Amino acid sequence: GHLICLDKNTTGDGIIAALQVLVVMANEKKSLAELKNGMTKYPQTMVNVKVSKRQDPMKNAKVVEAVKEVENELADTGRVLLRASGTEPLIRVMIEGEDNAQVERLANQLADVVKTNL
Repeated sequence: GHLICLDKNTTGDGIIAALQVLVVMANEKKSLAELKNGMTKYPQTMVNVKVSKRQDPMKNAKVVEAVKEVENELADTGRVLLRASGTEPLIRVMIEGEDNAQVERLANQLADVVKTNL
């Protein structure tokens, strides 16, 4: 994945990301290990859907509706990311949440909507 600091650069930049982490460490007076302990890693599933041409999936009303349904089901326990690949004719469907079975089911469900409508 990428860490993009939009207030510093418009693309992923490892050096800028590393410097920003150092800024947080200095401001919080914590080691990287201490900062890491405050994070929770959730199950994540990514499904790549091949499309005929690069397009914004969020311009399709049925896809937008399906994303909202998935977000409602996840409530505050996960997140949805749906985006066109920058390098391939793919739509990337990523779901993250507390329950792995739910995450996989929702990712495949949303990928099916993308396949049908794009």
